[in-house]
Amino acid sequence: MAIESSSDRLMSDINVTPFVDVMLVLLVIFMVTAPMMMQGVDVVLPETNSEQLIPRKEHLIITINKQNQVYINDYQVELDFLREKLIKIFEGREDREVFLRADKDISYGVVVFVMSEIKGAGVEKLGMVTEPLEQEDKGTK
Repeated sequence: MAIESSSDRLMSDINVTPFVDVMLVLLVIFMVTAPMMMQGVDVVLPETNSEQLIPRKEHLIITINKQNQVYINDYQVELDFLREKLIKIFEGREDREVFLRADKDISYGVVVFVMSEIKGAGVEKLGMVTEPLEQEDKGTK
């Protein structure tokens, strides 16, 4: 007859201590190596005194060149159909904001006519795009 002792039983509990040790070692290795895997380009950005412009959305820009040709963004439009095109564009938009760029050598009457067509299309905000004046250095005068 065989007598069973309590020491011959199989242990049914899992020892998790080695798993925790391995996981902690892997965590430390990943924490150390993760910053080394990040790559980037070193860039020295220019510094300015002006405020940064925050682009909210794509702007609609009307341009008039020296030949009195009118463009909506990059697409040429006949002056007679400008109002109709703008009405179609603004059917799907909530905001009605337009920026107008005009060559400095064109007639004032053409600019005013284009502005009236833009306003006639229901534009709520009309902005004029200009370039800043170049100021001479005070020391060179």
